[in-house]
Amino acid sequence: MDTKKIGAFLKQCRKEKNLTQEQLAEKFGVSARTVSRWETGINMPDLSILVQLAEYYDVEMRELLDGERSQTMNKEMKETLDKVAVYEEWVKQKAL
Repeated sequence: MDTKKIGAFLKQCRKEKNLTQEQLAEKFGVSARTVSRWETGINMPDLSILVQLAEYYDVEMRELLDGERSQTMNKEMKETLDKVAVYEEWVKQKAL
């Protein structure tokens, strides 16, 4: 999982909405520093926030986890679920 690439994509999505880190932080109930850490790839959002970000930015979870917009419209659910499982495992390891 390339957290730097994911962070850069999160930043790109935020800028497309013309939001500051502070504005996004307020919308999701986190600090601006937390948003900064997401966007630099130092930390990743919790899964529940990641789902909310995907909805807010109107992108699929797979795109967030890939760190880029998908070039194909037909995505297989299994691939998405595999990426979510990898993400959850990564979060659990970071918590230790």
